[in-house]
Amino acid sequence: MQINRALPALEFPYLCHSRFVLRLLVMAQAVSVVLAFAPGITADPWHRLGLISIFVHWVALLTTVCFCQLRQQLNRLKPATMLISCITLFEVATILVSVVAHSWLASQSPHMSQSLAAFVLANMMISLIIAVIAIQFFIIHTERNQQVRAQSRAELSALQARIEPHFLFNSLNTVAELTQVDPNAAEQALLNLSALFRAALNAGQTVSLAEELRLSEQYLSLEQWRLGTRMTVQWDLPEHIPELSLPALTIQPLLENAVRHGVENCAEPARLHLTLVESRHAVSIVITNPLGQPGSKKAGNGIALDNIRQRLQLHYGSGAQLHSATSEGRFRVKLVLPKDGS
Repeated sequence: MQINRALPALEFPYLCHSRFVLRLLVMAQAVSVVLAFAPGITADPWHRLGLISIFVHWVALLTTVCFCQLRQQLNRLKPATMLISCITLFEVATILVSVVAHSWLASQSPHMSQSLAAFVLANMMISLIIAVIAIQFFIIHTERNQQVRAQSRAELSALQARIEPHFLFNSLNTVAELTQVDPNAAEQALLNLSALFRAALNAGQTVSLAEELRLSEQYLSLEQWRLGTRMTVQWDLPEHIPELSLPALTIQPLLENAVRHGVENCAEPARLHLTLVESRHAVSIVITNPLGQPGSKKAGNGIALDNIRQRLQLHYGSGAQLHSATSEGRFRVKLVLPKDGS
């Protein structure tokens, strides 16, 4: 019990990807070099390096395959039990490879002086030391990740809490007018407004892309009732929305910027265009709107975009991107969300 309380909550990572395998092979080769060129060895170090490299790589790869296959079962265990199980798997892989290696070495050199038991025991001691060192780094890495995630959640919540929809009073006035002419539309407007503020209160939480697009549609419905024929909205969405998660109120503030800094400043009817494009590794959302009349741009647009960039950085790291540009009298914002960060 004391061991479990001393350990952080551990989650065994997914190891079956090319980046980890490459790092594993590099680390295995580094261990092989250390063992081959250790002081006091009289045998040819280069010949010894070749044999040890094969041995260490087989142990490392066999252990990794076991970890990949048993990851879900390992994550169900208590932290201390998980670590003991990992060491046990590492030792079992060492024993199996040691038996095969000793058999092969004995066939190549009939006068091999070291017995099977001594050979296996020596390899088990070395692998145990390596496993304990690896576990220490794993625990330190996990504790560091937990601290960074906690700090990121706190910063994300603080940034999210600073988002205050500017359309509150305009929407309430719109609802008040609709109650006189279209009570059903007024009721729907209130429901949309309620959904938006419910999302604003869920600071720091994540939602699915489909939910965020639905929320954005509710927001634009409110603005459509207020602006009428002054605004036309064009949606270019695929039949099936990709399944990924993102921080709540990520797309809606971009549309709010498009309305406040573009549509509202246009003397003529304006078109707001949202396009969603899915690629193999990412989902891109492009929003374009007119620039409006010269000299009528409202303050705060750049601050809002920087706010969203910070929230994306905290949630995705460098995986997400937000670009803005002006072209042919229209303002264009492109949001790129990685699929593997969902």
